[in-house]
Amino acid sequence: MGSALVSLLAEEGDRLAYLLGEPLEVGRILVRTLDKERSGPIPAGLLTTQLAEVIDDDEIEVVVELIGPGEFALSAIRAALGAKKSVVTANKEILSTHFPELELAAQAVHRDIFFEAAVAGGIPLIRALRVSLFGERLSRIVGIVNGTTNYILTRMQEEHLSLEAALLEAQQLGYAEADPSGDLSGRDAASKLAIIASIAFGGHVDVGDVTVDGIWGVTPADFDFAERSGGVIKLLAQAERDITTSDAPVRVEVFPAIVMSTHPLASVRGSFNAIFVEGSAVGQLMFSGPGAGGLPTASAVLADIIDAVRNLRSATRAPMRIAEGTRFVEDSAIEAVFALSMEVVDAPGVLAQVSEVFGQHGVSIARMEQDELGGELAHLVFLTHRTRLSAIKATMAGLAGLDVIERLHQILRVLE
Repeated sequence: MGSALVSLLAEEGDRLAYLLGEPLEVGRILVRTLDKERSGPIPAGLLTTQLAEVIDDDEIEVVVELIGPGEFALSAIRAALGAKKSVVTANKEILSTHFPELELAAQAVHRDIFFEAAVAGGIPLIRALRVSLFGERLSRIVGIVNGTTNYILTRMQEEHLSLEAALLEAQQLGYAEADPSGDLSGRDAASKLAIIASIAFGGHVDVGDVTVDGIWGVTPADFDFAERSGGVIKLLAQAERDITTSDAPVRVEVFPAIVMSTHPLASVRGSFNAIFVEGSAVGQLMFSGPGAGGLPTASAVLADIIDAVRNLRSATRAPMRIAEGTRFVEDSAIEAVFALSMEVVDAPGVLAQVSEVFGQHGVSIARMEQDELGGELAHLVFLTHRTRLSAIKATMAGLAGLDVIERLHQILRVLE
């Protein structure tokens, strides 16, 4: 991303200088090592391994942090703000836990902290929430904010691949990291959702406040059921609140869901991201585009740099009030329609044992399908009536204790 940003600045330098009335110049580039071979127009004389050479340089007015997660990145942002420099970052992990602290630090020195690239790559979602929709009472935000999982699920849907095969393909193409756990577990999407919800609702949402389920257990059989139901499977990030009640609790979740083909999110393919926003006056809006990639993300970083420079020249900043003490909806109060699938022993009485567990936890079954898997196994899928998440989790725990259950798959919501 850093190389892409330097290349973009070089390509657009003259045009940006004309529009801004002054050039944007790279003063220093902090790197881990000087020996690494680098592509693009990166002058070796600008490279340094010493953070102090960036922080102590009075000519540097904006610091761009693209280091990634970790304590060093956090200390670098703190140091930049302490030195009265505006900060542009793409660090979702840090922002999803430390945002109130960093915003207060920026406010104290009358500088900005911008982070458009931290959430949805090249999609200008944060700017829309902070500026265009500032006066809007937003009730719901739901979307696809992780390109890696969306690519994997798209390949599973279209080519009937296993999750493992689709993941390997994504890694070979550079869409997935060698360690994909952050993506497949839903933690990456949860970090982004925490930032989105904080800006949209004006109350601090920490990544730890997000209820998270990933896609580890999704199988091709689940896609077959989703297709017969008229939908596709997506990993969704969702934030909701009741705008008719003051101080209403916020519901923040990441979960795999069956999205009906009539919903705009169902058609978002590959590594693209899309976010669906609902407000009291504006109605429904959809933001879609590349959620990752060097140039799209660098474009978002560059837009933040330009905003930071403009604010510096006009001696102003972009204020953002994020209140502490946000209340959250508990699991026991979350309701939805769910699809549960499992592989069971194909024998008389098995269905009765499984159905009994549903009944013990008050979960009503709306529909059931059974497919023979060959040998002595069968695949069962249950679609519930609207019920509580806590009851579904209790049901899954009860099913896991049955000897006739060979494998429980991922819980799927049905997007209503």
